[in-house]
Amino acid sequence: MFGRILIVGGNTEMIGAPVMAGTAALRMGSGLVQVAMPKAVLAAGLSVTPELIGLGLDESAGSTRKLMEAAEKADCLAIGPGLGQSASIGKRLSAIFRMDMPMVVDADALNYLASLKSWPKYFAARAVLTPHPGEMKRLGKLIGRDSVPEDDAGRIALAAEAARAFGQVMVLKGHRTVVTDSKRVYVNRTGDSSLSKAGAGDVLSGMLASLIGQGMENFDAACAAVHLHGLAGEAAGKRLGRRSVLARDVIDEIGRVAN
Repeated sequence: MFGRILIVGGNTEMIGAPVMAGTAALRMGSGLVQVAMPKAVLAAGLSVTPELIGLGLDESAGSTRKLMEAAEKADCLAIGPGLGQSASIGKRLSAIFRMDMPMVVDADALNYLASLKSWPKYFAARAVLTPHPGEMKRLGKLIGRDSVPEDDAGRIALAAEAARAFGQVMVLKGHRTVVTDSKRVYVNRTGDSSLSKAGAGDVLSGMLASLIGQGMENFDAACAAVHLHGLAGEAAGKRLGRRSVLARDVIDEIGRVAN
C-alpha cells in the first residue's frame, strides 16, 4: 500500500463528505489518509472510520499553518468535499492552490475558483478538476461558456476547452463522464443510477486522489478512477438494488472491482 493523502473539507453540517472521500482512498490502497476538518466535528468523523488520521481546524492562523504543513507532507490532496464557506476558507484555498503538487479539486473548492476572475494565472497545482454540470457551468463563465451541453460531442468539446484554458485535467461528471487533458479524451461507459445518491462524488474524489498519490499520472488516474467508480456502483446496485445504494455501499465494493 502506498501514498499519503490529505482530504481538506467538511463543515459542521456535512461531516460525511470528507470521511467518505478518505475511506474511499483507504479502500483504493492508500497507506495513510488524513482528513482536515473542523475541530468541533472531527471526533464524530473519525468515529465513522477510525483508520483515518484527523487534523482539527479552527479559524486561527495556527490552524492554517498546520494545514499547510500537512499538505507539504502529502503525496496528493483532495480539496473540497463538504468544505462549505467560512472566513478562513478563501485564504487557505489560495495558499494551497499556489502549491506545486498533485491535487483533486472538487465541490466547494471548485465554486471558490469559479468566484475568481483570473485564477489560472496563479494556480500552480497539478490538478484534476471534477465538476458536475452545475459546477462546470459556474467555471465555464471564465471561458465565456454559460451552459453545459447534454450530448456527448458537446460535453467533450466543453471539457476539452476548459482543460486547455485552465491547463488542468478535467473530469466532467454525469452520464458518460468525460475525462480530458485537451489532447486526450476518455468517455466513461461504466456506472448507472446507483451513483445518483449524495456522496458518490466524494467517493470518486477519494479514489482519484489515492491513485494519484500512488504514482499514477493525472489523466490516467482520472480515467481509472471514473471507470472503477462506475463498476463499484454497478456492483452495489446488483447487490442491493439501484434505488437502495448509498455512497458507503459503493466504497464497500471498491476492493472487489479494483483487485
